[in-house]
Amino acid sequence: MSRIGRMPVEIPAGVQVDVKGSYVRVKGPKGELQRTFSPTISISMENNQLVVGRSSEAPTERALHGTTRAVIANMVHGVSAGFERVLEIEGVGYRAELNGKNLVLNMGYSHPVEVEPPEGITFDVDLKARHIFVRGYNKELVGQVAANIRKVRPPEPYHGKGLHYLGEKIRRKAGKSGKAKV
Repeated sequence: MSRIGRMPVEIPAGVQVDVKGSYVRVKGPKGELQRTFSPTISISMENNQLVVGRSSEAPTERALHGTTRAVIANMVHGVSAGFERVLEIEGVGYRAELNGKNLVLNMGYSHPVEVEPPEGITFDVDLKARHIFVRGYNKELVGQVAANIRKVRPPEPYHGKGLHYLGEKIRRKAGKSGKAKV
């Protein structure tokens, strides 16, 4: 059996979980998430824990077992604590600032790029450390918004300038080698 799928999901205080067959709704202090899972996977509440099970050893069910448990755990963690992705700005003249709730990026283009946050997402900018914080309660949405921001100016391999995730290793290339004089 799946090692991840076997583990029960602990439900912290202040989080309400509603399970109806394959439909799960999780409500907490940060927000509310709902999702419908495959009907071949069983989800049940036992002793303030969510338990995910499967009926057979079919490869598709085995694949869905651990995935379903991980998605439910992310939903519970998101509505209770939330998620955060940090982007780092590298390069002379590149900067980010907040205009109300919107993020304004000056990344060397002829115009500033304005990013409007979807519902459930907030931006924060640390001007001194040149970091952009993307926060929210939906892990998928936080990751997607951070990826969309990174696409505005991805890091280039020669100098490493651009937007990248905090701690991301950028593959660097050697520049031109000088021609030997005879």
